Amino acid sequence: MILDKIVEDKKLRLPGHKAKIGEKEMRRLAEETLHLKREHPSFYQALAKPGISIIGEFKKASPSLGAIQNKINLTDRIQEYNESVDAISCLTEEDHFCGNVEYFKEIRGMSPLPIIRKDFMIDEYQFYEAKVIGADAVLLIAAILDDAQMKDFYDLAQELGMDALVETHDESEMERALKLDARIVGANNRDLRDFSIKLDTTKRLSPMVPKDKIFVAESGIVSDEDVKFLKDLNVDAFLIGRAFMEVENPKKLAQHWKSL
Repeated sequence: MILDKIVEDKKLRLPGHKAKIGEKEMRRLAEETLHLKREHPSFYQALAKPGISIIGEFKKASPSLGAIQNKINLTDRIQEYNESVDAISCLTEEDHFCGNVEYFKEIRGMSPLPIIRKDFMIDEYQFYEAKVIGADAVLLIAAILDDAQMKDFYDLAQELGMDALVETHDESEMERALKLDARIVGANNRDLRDFSIKLDTTKRLSPMVPKDKIFVAESGIVSDEDVKFLKDLNVDAFLIGRAFMEVENPKKLAQHWKSL
């Protein structure tokens, strides 16, 4: 499966990161940031407001799309996001999405919006690193974590002052996320095992999500019809990557989809 390969490559990458900045030092740096005052809404607050919230993503590639040809430069993109979306997602996975923490830090310097570090989080080190680079939230993928890992990582994110989006793609994973009492849960319409897309995933999982949770529809949102379909499922937020990356004016598109 593609997912297994991504996780294995992540395990191979981690020693290199730790060789540059050791885990104890990264933890110390993360803890030093805990006293800093937040100057923007939390990731949770950005998604909890009335109406549909949009998380605009930045990524350079994906296993399903290959390299993505950006129509606008990063500075212009983030400015458009600042004026139209509610939060930003930045890929930091190196081998399959061509991301890195440097992109994240660059975006952090350009935007007051809450930003989620989107990666395959399998080690405590990544959470300390996320805090150090300015992440407001992290992604927890239920498919690659057992219950104990998911709880430990969720608790660690909270201890570090970060929100966590717990990503699911079937009923079993959603049950595990709700058992964790996660405040933000997502339905990934892209099956990470083969990268096929089915918006029906959100439709199936929607009835399981209590009204006091933030429910995020992720992936596969590329048309007006997709937006209208998902809005009718009591979704609180959309995480959109490809559609924004492939247009010259993501601000206009985001504003249009919010108005539907």
